[in-house]
Amino acid sequence: MVAIITTGYSIRRTFLYNENKVTEGVAECLMAANFPMELPDMTQGQRLNMLLKTADLNPDVKRNNVHITLNFAPGESFSEEKLCAIAGEYMERIGFGEQPYLVYKHNDAGHPHIHIATVKIRPDGSKIDMQNIGKLLSQPARIELEQKYGLVKAEDHKKDLVSIKPVDARKVMYGKIDTKRAIGNVLAEVLGKFKFTSLPELNAVLNLYNVHAERGAEGSRIYRHNGLQYRVLDADGDPVGTPIKASLFHDRPTLKNLEKLYVRNDVARQQYKKRLQTNISFILKSKQPGSLQKLTEA
Repeated sequence: MVAIITTGYSIRRTFLYNENKVTEGVAECLMAANFPMELPDMTQGQRLNMLLKTADLNPDVKRNNVHITLNFAPGESFSEEKLCAIAGEYMERIGFGEQPYLVYKHNDAGHPHIHIATVKIRPDGSKIDMQNIGKLLSQPARIELEQKYGLVKAEDHKKDLVSIKPVDARKVMYGKIDTKRAIGNVLAEVLGKFKFTSLPELNAVLNLYNVHAERGAEGSRIYRHNGLQYRVLDADGDPVGTPIKASLFHDRPTLKNLEKLYVRNDVARQQYKKRLQTNISFILKSKQPGSLQKLTEA
């Protein structure tokens, strides 16, 4: 079993990513732990509001969203009851047993896996410390669960998880599924995982999934008012259909909000910039490549 823990600023984005998968028929919500009502009795809005209200107990914590995936080896098969048991014991072992969390089983990959959506704010308003949680809590929990349930060990099947890519949203094909929901799925993945610092950088990724963000022509009403809209591209990269305003999406990926992300992303990616500079300097001094090709290979 491979466990992946990510945190972010948008609970709504993680929630809607999973719920949209359910709507499309490629996922199902298996469990709602520590909610005041049973899963069948709750609406989508009630499930989301529970997470949002819990996070609001400590507004000082901005990065309050927690998204966990538990990935199993191809060929492993589990009942819903067993998946819920594994999820519950894992959450208990990493200190999230009392948190409200939702468990989703996804059926759109080559290996069985579940997603868990939760928050790092406790019901009493205190923050759960997640520093080194992977090494200190998640790794021991994984090992114990592998032994207890006879799971394929992470070391034995990590190489089989190459199908898990930075973006796993399906390519948008105009007319195939609801356009707004499809674009929203792509945005949910890209906005949370890529450190873009400009609109062209964002589009470099979005275009791979047949989505494009545009401000409109200079002088147009949408451009003058700093508006932004998203649209679907066909296989040739040409726009099709009607563009959708950024403000109509749940996460409101407007130009104003994207510009805030640009600043955060620029700070976050400095560590990678320094690492890259160090690697290049080392290669130039130690190996002295004689051509651009050799430098690239090194």
